[in-house]
Amino acid sequence: MSALRRIIWLASFPKSGNTWLRSLLANYFQPPGTTVPINQLGQFTLSDTRQHFFDQAVGMPFQAQTVDAWIAARPKALELIAASKPGHHFVKTHCQPGRVKGVDLIPPDITAAAIYVMRNPFDVAPSYARHMNVSVDAVIDRMTDAMATHGSSHGIMEITGRWDDHVRNWTDATPGLPKHVLRYEDMLDRAEEVFGGLFTFLHLPIDRRRLGTLLESSSFSSLQRAEARDGFRERPPHMGQFFATGGAGGWREALEPRQAARLREAFLPLLERWYPEMLDATGAFAERAEA
Repeated sequence: MSALRRIIWLASFPKSGNTWLRSLLANYFQPPGTTVPINQLGQFTLSDTRQHFFDQAVGMPFQAQTVDAWIAARPKALELIAASKPGHHFVKTHCQPGRVKGVDLIPPDITAAAIYVMRNPFDVAPSYARHMNVSVDAVIDRMTDAMATHGSSHGIMEITGRWDDHVRNWTDATPGLPKHVLRYEDMLDRAEEVFGGLFTFLHLPIDRRRLGTLLESSSFSSLQRAEARDGFRERPPHMGQFFATGGAGGWREALEPRQAARLREAFLPLLERWYPEMLDATGAFAERAEA
Protein backbone atom coordinates (compact mmCIF):
# COMPACT_ATOMS: atom_id res chain seq x y z
CA MET A 1 0.00 0.00 0.00
CA SER A 2 1.26 3.45 -0.86
CA ALA A 3 2.57 5.43 2.12
CA LEU A 4 0.71 8.44 0.73
CA ARG A 5 -2.72 6.80 0.63
CA ARG A 6 -3.96 9.43 3.07
CA ILE A 7 -6.62 11.52 1.32
CA ILE A 8 -10.28 11.17 2.24
CA TRP A 9 -12.00 13.04 -0.56
CA LEU A 10 -14.95 15.31 0.25
CA ALA A 11 -16.45 15.22 -3.21
CA SER A 12 -19.49 16.91 -4.68
CA PHE A 13 -20.88 18.65 -7.70
CA PRO A 14 -20.72 22.42 -7.01
CA LYS A 15 -23.35 23.87 -4.66
CA SER A 16 -24.27 20.54 -3.11
CA GLY A 17 -23.35 21.02 0.56
CA ASN A 18 -19.58 20.51 0.59
CA THR A 19 -18.85 23.59 2.70
CA TRP A 20 -21.49 22.61 5.25
CA LEU A 21 -19.95 19.14 5.51
CA ARG A 22 -16.47 20.62 5.90
CA SER A 23 -17.68 22.82 8.75
CA LEU A 24 -19.29 19.93 10.56
CA LEU A 25 -16.23 17.70 10.28
CA ALA A 26 -13.88 20.50 11.30
CA ASN A 27 -15.93 21.23 14.41
CA TYR A 28 -16.14 17.55 15.34
CA PHE A 29 -12.39 17.47 15.88
CA GLN A 30 -12.34 20.58 18.08
CA PRO A 31 -12.28 20.50 21.88
CA PRO A 32 -15.81 20.62 23.34
CA GLY A 33 -17.13 24.15 23.54
CA THR A 34 -15.01 25.51 20.71
CA THR A 35 -15.80 25.97 17.02
CA VAL A 36 -13.79 26.56 13.87
CA PRO A 37 -14.41 30.01 12.33
CA ILE A 38 -15.70 29.65 8.77
CA ASN A 39 -12.68 31.55 7.46
CA GLN A 40 -10.37 28.92 8.92
CA LEU A 41 -12.00 25.93 7.24
CA GLY A 42 -9.17 25.89 4.70
CA GLN A 43 -6.73 24.99 7.48
CA PHE A 44 -8.73 21.86 8.26
CA THR A 45 -9.73 20.66 4.79
CA LEU A 46 -7.39 21.23 1.89
CA SER A 47 -8.54 21.51 -1.72
CA ASP A 48 -7.23 20.06 -4.96
CA THR A 49 -7.21 23.58 -6.41
CA ARG A 50 -4.86 25.09 -3.79
CA GLN A 51 -2.42 27.34 -5.65
CA HIS A 52 0.72 26.85 -3.60
CA PHE A 53 0.75 23.07 -4.14
CA PHE A 54 0.79 23.65 -7.89
CA ASP A 55 3.54 26.24 -7.43
CA GLN A 56 5.58 23.64 -5.55
CA ALA A 57 4.81 20.99 -8.14
CA VAL A 58 6.34 23.01 -11.00
CA GLY A 59 8.97 24.86 -8.97
CA MET A 60 7.65 28.32 -9.85
CA PRO A 61 4.39 30.29 -9.77
CA PHE A 62 1.94 28.04 -11.61
CA GLN A 63 0.15 29.55 -14.58
CA ALA A 64 -1.41 27.15 -17.07
CA GLN A 65 -2.73 28.21 -20.45
CA THR A 66 -4.02 24.77 -21.44
CA VAL A 67 -5.64 21.69 -19.93
CA ASP A 68 -2.48 19.79 -20.87
CA ALA A 69 -0.36 22.01 -18.62
CA TRP A 70 -2.76 21.61 -15.70
CA ILE A 71 -3.06 17.84 -16.05
CA ALA A 72 0.73 17.52 -16.26
CA ALA A 73 1.12 19.31 -12.91
CA ARG A 74 -1.85 17.75 -11.09
CA PRO A 75 -0.31 14.37 -10.08
CA LYS A 76 2.65 16.01 -8.35
CA ALA A 77 0.42 18.66 -6.74
CA LEU A 78 -1.85 15.92 -5.36
CA GLU A 79 1.14 14.00 -4.01
CA LEU A 80 2.21 17.14 -2.17
CA ILE A 81 -1.31 17.56 -0.78
CA ALA A 82 -1.33 13.94 0.39
CA ALA A 83 2.09 14.37 2.04
CA SER A 84 1.23 17.72 3.65
CA LYS A 85 -0.39 16.14 6.73
CA PRO A 86 0.42 12.94 8.58
CA GLY A 87 -2.19 10.22 8.42
CA HIS A 88 -5.62 10.48 6.85
CA HIS A 89 -6.97 13.94 6.10
CA PHE A 90 -9.82 15.52 4.17
CA VAL A 91 -9.46 17.16 0.74
CA LYS A 92 -12.31 18.92 -1.05
CA THR A 93 -12.87 18.26 -4.75
CA HIS A 94 -15.45 19.03 -7.41
CA CYS A 95 -13.62 16.89 -9.99
CA GLN A 96 -15.09 13.69 -11.30
CA PRO A 97 -13.09 10.50 -10.93
CA GLY A 98 -11.76 9.36 -14.26
CA ARG A 99 -8.77 9.68 -16.56
CA VAL A 100 -7.79 12.63 -18.72
CA LYS A 101 -4.95 12.20 -21.17
CA GLY A 102 -3.92 9.04 -19.34
CA VAL A 103 -3.82 10.73 -15.90
CA ASP A 104 -6.09 9.73 -13.00
CA LEU A 105 -7.95 12.76 -11.68
CA ILE A 106 -8.43 10.93 -8.36
CA PRO A 107 -5.27 8.79 -8.10
CA PRO A 108 -5.75 5.51 -6.22
CA ASP A 109 -2.25 5.59 -4.74
CA ILE A 110 -3.01 8.68 -2.63
CA THR A 111 -6.70 7.90 -1.93
CA ALA A 112 -7.86 6.29 1.32
CA ALA A 113 -11.61 6.84 1.02
CA ALA A 114 -14.27 9.19 -0.31
CA ILE A 115 -17.36 10.92 1.05
CA TYR A 116 -19.71 12.02 -1.71
CA VAL A 117 -22.45 14.61 -1.19
CA MET A 118 -25.20 14.98 -3.77
CA ARG A 119 -28.06 17.46 -4.02
CA ASN A 120 -31.04 17.29 -6.33
CA PRO A 121 -30.33 19.16 -9.58
CA PHE A 122 -33.45 21.32 -9.34
CA ASP A 123 -32.08 23.03 -6.22
CA VAL A 124 -28.49 22.96 -7.48
CA ALA A 125 -29.31 24.96 -10.61
CA PRO A 126 -30.49 28.26 -9.05
CA SER A 127 -27.82 28.10 -6.34
CA TYR A 128 -25.13 27.43 -8.94
CA ALA A 129 -26.42 30.30 -11.09
CA ARG A 130 -26.03 32.71 -8.16
CA HIS A 131 -22.53 31.38 -7.52
CA MET A 132 -21.47 31.74 -11.15
CA ASN A 133 -23.31 35.05 -11.67
CA VAL A 134 -25.04 33.69 -14.77
CA SER A 135 -28.60 32.85 -15.75
CA VAL A 136 -30.29 29.63 -14.72
CA ASP A 137 -30.46 28.63 -18.38
CA ALA A 138 -26.70 29.08 -18.71
CA VAL A 139 -26.15 26.92 -15.64
CA ILE A 140 -28.43 24.20 -17.01
CA ASP A 141 -26.33 24.28 -20.18
CA ARG A 142 -23.28 23.70 -17.99
CA MET A 143 -24.93 20.97 -15.90
CA THR A 144 -25.83 19.05 -19.07
CA ASP A 145 -22.41 19.51 -20.72
CA ALA A 146 -20.18 16.43 -20.48
CA MET A 147 -17.12 18.63 -21.03
CA ALA A 148 -17.93 21.32 -18.44
CA THR A 149 -14.95 22.62 -16.46
CA HIS A 150 -14.06 25.37 -14.05
CA GLY A 151 -10.75 27.17 -14.19
CA SER A 152 -9.06 29.66 -11.90
CA SER A 153 -7.22 32.70 -13.24
CA HIS A 154 -4.05 30.59 -12.90
CA GLY A 155 -5.43 27.75 -14.97
CA ILE A 156 -6.10 25.29 -12.14
CA MET A 157 -9.02 23.26 -13.41
CA GLU A 158 -11.98 21.35 -12.03
CA ILE A 159 -13.55 18.87 -14.44
CA THR A 160 -17.18 18.65 -13.36
CA GLY A 161 -19.00 17.49 -16.49
CA ARG A 162 -22.70 16.67 -16.39
CA TRP A 163 -24.49 16.46 -13.06
CA ASP A 164 -25.64 12.88 -13.67
CA ASP A 165 -22.20 11.72 -14.83
CA HIS A 166 -20.67 13.31 -11.73
CA VAL A 167 -23.08 11.45 -9.44
CA ARG A 168 -22.72 8.18 -11.32
CA ASN A 169 -18.94 8.26 -11.54
CA TRP A 170 -18.51 8.94 -7.83
CA THR A 171 -21.22 6.66 -6.48
CA ASP A 172 -20.09 3.82 -8.75
CA ALA A 173 -16.40 4.70 -8.31
CA THR A 174 -13.56 2.24 -8.21
CA PRO A 175 -14.67 -1.10 -6.73
CA GLY A 176 -13.02 -1.57 -3.37
CA LEU A 177 -12.75 2.15 -2.67
CA PRO A 178 -14.28 2.83 0.76
CA LYS A 179 -16.93 5.46 0.12
CA HIS A 180 -19.93 6.92 1.84
CA VAL A 181 -22.75 8.67 -0.02
CA LEU A 182 -24.84 11.46 1.51
CA ARG A 183 -27.86 13.25 0.11
CA TYR A 184 -28.07 16.92 1.03
CA GLU A 185 -31.80 16.60 1.60
CA ASP A 186 -31.26 13.82 4.15
CA MET A 187 -28.62 15.95 5.89
CA LEU A 188 -31.39 18.51 6.39
CA ASP A 189 -34.23 16.16 7.31
CA ARG A 190 -32.48 13.45 9.33
CA ALA A 191 -29.28 15.15 10.43
CA GLU A 192 -28.52 13.14 13.55
CA GLU A 193 -29.10 9.79 11.84
CA VAL A 194 -27.19 10.77 8.68
CA PHE A 195 -24.17 12.21 10.43
CA GLY A 196 -24.14 9.36 12.91
CA GLY A 197 -23.81 7.05 9.93
CA LEU A 198 -21.00 9.18 8.55
CA PHE A 199 -19.06 9.02 11.81
CA THR A 200 -19.55 5.25 11.88
CA PHE A 201 -18.09 5.07 8.36
CA LEU A 202 -15.09 7.10 9.55
CA HIS A 203 -14.68 4.84 12.60
CA LEU A 204 -15.22 7.78 14.92
CA PRO A 205 -16.94 7.49 18.31
CA ILE A 206 -20.45 8.92 18.48
CA ASP A 207 -21.48 10.98 21.49
CA ARG A 208 -25.17 11.70 20.81
CA ARG A 209 -25.28 14.71 23.11
CA ARG A 210 -22.18 16.20 21.56
CA LEU A 211 -23.49 15.42 18.09
CA GLY A 212 -26.60 17.48 18.80
CA THR A 213 -24.46 20.44 19.90
CA LEU A 214 -22.24 19.98 16.88
CA LEU A 215 -25.18 19.99 14.47
CA GLU A 216 -26.41 23.24 15.99
CA SER A 217 -23.00 24.95 15.80
CA SER A 218 -22.60 23.83 12.17
CA SER A 219 -26.19 24.41 11.07
CA PHE A 220 -26.87 26.45 7.97
CA SER A 221 -28.35 29.27 10.05
CA SER A 222 -25.20 29.33 12.19
CA LEU A 223 -23.07 29.57 9.05
CA GLN A 224 -25.27 32.43 7.81
CA ARG A 225 -24.78 34.31 11.07
CA ALA A 226 -21.03 33.73 10.94
CA GLU A 227 -20.87 35.03 7.38
CA ALA A 228 -22.91 38.12 8.29
CA ARG A 229 -20.53 38.82 11.17
CA ASP A 230 -17.15 37.90 9.66
CA GLY A 231 -17.65 37.59 5.91
CA PHE A 232 -16.51 34.48 4.05
CA ARG A 233 -13.26 34.35 2.12
CA GLU A 234 -14.52 31.69 -0.28
CA ARG A 235 -17.44 33.85 -1.43
CA PRO A 236 -17.04 35.02 -5.05
CA PRO A 237 -16.77 38.83 -5.22
CA HIS A 238 -20.06 39.23 -7.10
CA MET A 239 -22.13 37.25 -4.55
CA GLY A 240 -23.99 39.21 -1.93
CA GLN A 241 -24.14 36.15 0.36
CA PHE A 242 -22.54 32.69 0.08
CA PHE A 243 -24.88 30.95 2.53
CA ALA A 244 -28.07 32.25 0.92
CA THR A 245 -30.90 29.76 1.39
CA GLY A 246 -29.60 26.26 2.06
CA GLY A 247 -32.97 24.58 2.16
CA ALA A 248 -34.57 21.97 -0.05
CA GLY A 249 -37.46 22.57 -2.44
CA GLY A 250 -36.71 26.19 -3.29
CA TRP A 251 -36.62 25.19 -6.95
CA ARG A 252 -40.41 25.62 -7.10
CA GLU A 253 -39.99 29.38 -6.79
CA ALA A 254 -36.60 29.68 -8.50
CA LEU A 255 -37.21 27.69 -11.71
CA GLU A 256 -39.56 28.16 -14.60
CA PRO A 257 -41.49 25.04 -15.67
CA ARG A 258 -39.49 24.79 -18.90
CA GLN A 259 -36.25 24.82 -16.90
CA ALA A 260 -37.49 22.08 -14.62
CA ALA A 261 -38.53 20.13 -17.72
CA ARG A 262 -34.99 20.41 -19.14
CA LEU A 263 -33.41 19.13 -15.95
CA ARG A 264 -35.92 16.33 -15.55
CA GLU A 265 -35.52 15.12 -19.12
CA ALA A 266 -31.73 15.27 -18.98
CA PHE A 267 -31.35 13.46 -15.66
CA LEU A 268 -34.40 11.19 -15.43
CA PRO A 269 -32.50 7.87 -15.01
CA LEU A 270 -30.45 9.27 -12.12
CA LEU A 271 -33.52 10.87 -10.58
CA GLU A 272 -35.29 7.52 -10.68
CA ARG A 273 -32.36 5.98 -8.83
CA TRP A 274 -31.54 8.68 -6.26
CA TYR A 275 -34.62 10.94 -6.06
CA PRO A 276 -37.69 8.81 -6.83
CA GLU A 277 -39.72 10.80 -4.30
CA MET A 278 -39.31 13.90 -6.50
CA LEU A 279 -40.59 12.40 -9.73
CA ASP A 280 -44.28 13.24 -9.29
CA ALA A 281 -43.69 16.82 -8.13
CA THR A 282 -41.12 17.68 -10.77
CA GLY A 283 -43.15 15.97 -13.48
CA ALA A 284 -46.29 17.93 -12.64
CA PHE A 285 -44.32 21.19 -12.44
CA ALA A 286 -42.54 20.56 -15.75
CA GLU A 287 -45.83 19.83 -17.50
CA ARG A 288 -46.82 23.47 -17.02
CA ALA A 289 -44.28 24.31 -19.73
CA GLU A 290 -46.53 22.60 -22.25
CA ALA A 291 -49.76 24.18 -21.02
